[in-house]
Amino acid sequence: MVRAIALFFATAIIAFAQSGAPIKDTDTSFEVEPPLLIPNRDDELLSEPESSPSPGQDVDLAKLEKDFERAKRNAVGVDRFCKIGALSKVEAEQRLLRFVRLEFDLANARLAQAKQEMLEKQKQSAAGEVNKRDLAQAESALTLAIESAHAAAVRRERAELEAAEANLHRQQKLLAFGRARKSDVATAEQKLAQLKAQKN
Repeated sequence: MVRAIALFFATAIIAFAQSGAPIKDTDTSFEVEPPLLIPNRDDELLSEPESSPSPGQDVDLAKLEKDFERAKRNAVGVDRFCKIGALSKVEAEQRLLRFVRLEFDLANARLAQAKQEMLEKQKQSAAGEVNKRDLAQAESALTLAIESAHAAAVRRERAELEAAEANLHRQQKLLAFGRARKSDVATAEQKLAQLKAQKN
């Protein structure tokens, strides 16, 4: 009985196919080229992060340190992950840039904290509430914080310049392959020019 039903359906399908019934095919092409989802994603990365604290703004130092440690872990070994194909070159650049930016933010937050502590120590010293040794320690901590903030600023400037150059080369290659617009290249060139102007 089951064989008879199966044989009936098989013959019905064959008869339907031979009858020349039109098969609805909306797309005859089997090649699929997905569009670029975010054509110039690096522009977002090269712009200032929204979470970047301004000098007068109160900063949660513990949260910033936690974010910095997370970014540091994510940045470790990105070259190796790129080589084995687990990470794209763009994502590796993003991780490194995020690490450098958070390092800069953390150094500036520590500098602001050291300045605040120094002001308090100076007030206490003027009132005779603190000895000279504590004041000297606050001065040395402030000096170290200034040096650290300056070094972080230099590293950030260099990293952002390198990222802008890499983005420009990437957009030029994509334009050559027809996967980017001339406006994307112009935007990348403008961003690089701005960073170079800020450096000078």
